[in-house]
Amino acid sequence: MKVKSRFDRTFDRELLQEIKEKLDQGLLPQWLQTDPDIYELEVKHIFSRTWQFLGHESELKQPGDYVTRWMVNDPVLLVKTNSGEIKAFLNSCTHRGTHLCTADFGNKKTFTCPFHGWSFNLDGKLIGIVAGNKVYGEAMDKEEWSLRPIPRVEVYEGLIFGNLDPQAMPLQEYLGGLKWYWDIFLKRSDGGMEVRGMPQRWIVNTNWKCTLENFGGDPYHVPSVHKSTVEMGISPSDPLYSSYGHQVVLEHGHCVNVNVASPGAKQTPYQGLPEEMWPMFERNLTKEQLEIFYKTTVIVGSCFPNLSFHCPIHGSEGHLHNYLTLRVWRPLGPEKIEIWSWFLIDKAAPEELKENAYKGYISSFGPSGTLEMDDTEIWARVVQASKGTMARDRHLSYNNLYNYMMGMGKVEPDTSWPGPGTAYPTCYVDFAFRGIHKYWLELLSQGVE
Repeated sequence: MKVKSRFDRTFDRELLQEIKEKLDQGLLPQWLQTDPDIYELEVKHIFSRTWQFLGHESELKQPGDYVTRWMVNDPVLLVKTNSGEIKAFLNSCTHRGTHLCTADFGNKKTFTCPFHGWSFNLDGKLIGIVAGNKVYGEAMDKEEWSLRPIPRVEVYEGLIFGNLDPQAMPLQEYLGGLKWYWDIFLKRSDGGMEVRGMPQRWIVNTNWKCTLENFGGDPYHVPSVHKSTVEMGISPSDPLYSSYGHQVVLEHGHCVNVNVASPGAKQTPYQGLPEEMWPMFERNLTKEQLEIFYKTTVIVGSCFPNLSFHCPIHGSEGHLHNYLTLRVWRPLGPEKIEIWSWFLIDKAAPEELKENAYKGYISSFGPSGTLEMDDTEIWARVVQASKGTMARDRHLSYNNLYNYMMGMGKVEPDTSWPGPGTAYPTCYVDFAFRGIHKYWLELLSQGVE
């Protein structure tokens, strides 16, 4: 006789409907966090169909410049061709599938496979075969063995995205209203943003949804997780200080939090950027964007499924810094991610500001930064406590539900907000969480009968 465990339950539309009903109540089953079946569905129906960030145009300045990236399990070779075009290929030799280029970045005229020596040019064409005609004959058509291109590659304001689905909606349509908020930092200064250094990466034992949520809609964690900054006098003692501002829910699971200073606190215009840059802001942004940017202290959010952004003003050693960091949460399994973190700064900013801002980023959100270590410890604890019998019970026998009820029925949208999306007049709400999981469930449901 087959004995079924508590975990066993057919994953079908009935179960998905139960998840939806819970989500409508502001609840999410805890077992979804680390469930292997869910993870397989996510790889197949979310990460194979949505736009994923690959890099920034400023990382590829000269013909032959390349960087290597990942779209979950697919290795990607991103390269600038001799004509100046940016192309992305599956970083796998078409002969026997070997990982073709393993360096993080560099400049090359050709890419040669270490296994049998097949060579490819910057356009991905096969141009060299060891012993060529002697082993394959003259009839072999090299064109048929070119590197396989990533099906879709599109760029928005220097941000390069790839999509494994040839039928995916255009990138700009997918980003929707998120572009309006990104433009506040991507387009504010002449020349836009540039990447400084290479992206840093490190591994954390957590789930990708946990980190996406954290940046997308969780300013509520700041006074607790980053309590040390309050004790050091870097952050205000007011427990509501990270609540001031607006949380905005956008289409396709995207979300933004626009924080402002505490009531009565001294205003630092334009995130402390020097006054000589202000005319650029006034020239490049709309009246509504400029008005919001003037009061903003932090703009942080997530682009579904695994890109987050953080453009703060905060300080270390008595100095205030502003910069932009982009994060990719690359899933390595249901309980592990690889974090990729880029540092970006205004190309037109003074060099001294760029240097100081980079030091501020490293000391706070670099892999060993104070704020980063605070977060990674907590993210790992979420997964650590979500793997046991009680947490993973699909029948919810132990009331194993996450609480996403903050603001439900109490906080109404601010209809005077000038930007796109549905904006709520505080960041201590869970509307962004529910927006993320609503779209997550929508995509996941497409793969379940």
